[in-house]
Amino acid sequence: MNFSNLRLGILGGGQLGKMLIQAAADWNIYTKVLDPSPEAPCSTIASEFVCGSLKEYDTVVKFGSDVDFITIEIESVNVEALETLQSFGKTVIPDPQLIRLIQDKRQQKQFYHAHQIPTAPFVLTENRAAVSLHAHMLPAVHKLGKEGYDGRGVQVLNSLEDLPKAFDAPGVLEKKIAIEKELAVIVARNASGEIESFPVVEMVFHPQQNLVEYLFAPANIDSFLSQKATTIAEKVVQTMGFVGLLAVEMFLTAEGEILVNEVAPRPHNSGHHTIEANYTSQYQQLLRTLFNLPLGNPASRCPAAMINLLGQPGYEGKVLYQGIEKVLGISGVYVHLYGKTITKPFRKMGHVTILADNFDQLHKKVSLVKEKMRVISHQPTLSPKNG
Repeated sequence: MNFSNLRLGILGGGQLGKMLIQAAADWNIYTKVLDPSPEAPCSTIASEFVCGSLKEYDTVVKFGSDVDFITIEIESVNVEALETLQSFGKTVIPDPQLIRLIQDKRQQKQFYHAHQIPTAPFVLTENRAAVSLHAHMLPAVHKLGKEGYDGRGVQVLNSLEDLPKAFDAPGVLEKKIAIEKELAVIVARNASGEIESFPVVEMVFHPQQNLVEYLFAPANIDSFLSQKATTIAEKVVQTMGFVGLLAVEMFLTAEGEILVNEVAPRPHNSGHHTIEANYTSQYQQLLRTLFNLPLGNPASRCPAAMINLLGQPGYEGKVLYQGIEKVLGISGVYVHLYGKTITKPFRKMGHVTILADNFDQLHKKVSLVKEKMRVISHQPTLSPKNG
């Protein structure tokens, strides 16, 4: 295969696209990126950058007309346009029909139920009034059917007093589960049917913002639970007939059950550490699935952790990375900055991967990095907003 002749189109120019481009550069692959922001992280490193909407049919079709392969780094894209490009003979991974399924959490949950994939008990709701009819399910979690991400579109309803917080739009009401740990498995599958799964990781979520604060890899669970999580994740991929990279987020319950929460059909926050910590990164593995190449070895080289660099509350404006010099002085620490010039509270601005010989060392380094490095702006704000 002559990689220099390949033209790869990427819908979305955020940090996931940036890291995919960095992997593609090793093989001299031409990358063309579409994103609505002229200052997107990919804008300075893509072979070609197009500023435009990911949701406008004509824009997406025109963008994909002169590339050979098309993939996504965000689900919020025009699926009809991707289907048209597929009909033109373009290789689109993941399949547009599966993107459509995954875009809607309601369809996702119905898919799991129909195929005996374990998931939390749920009901579909059309509006806020419908949620009130299922008050017997409280405590519960209400999720928007579409457009929710990074904690947005999720409301925890613990009691009747919380019912006004429910979304007045189509959604899913899930029974709130007693969670022991939150896990994720990233599974790769190529068109030949070859499957490889990355080791299970353990995610720690921010208590208020419902997004990953840091993770440990591999997860601190026994081999039986690890194999069980991997088997469930691979069942999701095989049942969907999915080709590409699928991140499967799961709950480990207090009773030892493993339940699928939701999936992402692209590189994922739970796989950033694989760049340094695994024999094959999630980004190179995605490239292998795109071009139907043999999949790489996803095994861990050593224990690892990943800390999301989130914008601090109370700061909004031109970004300032406080303490980066101290963090870079710690062995086994790798800092990735996404190139976003403006920080906002809890905005993902970068991540830090940490490697160690054992988990005791790893925990100590995680504490050091969390203590020493902060993402702020030159001037604090008086009324922080989520970004």
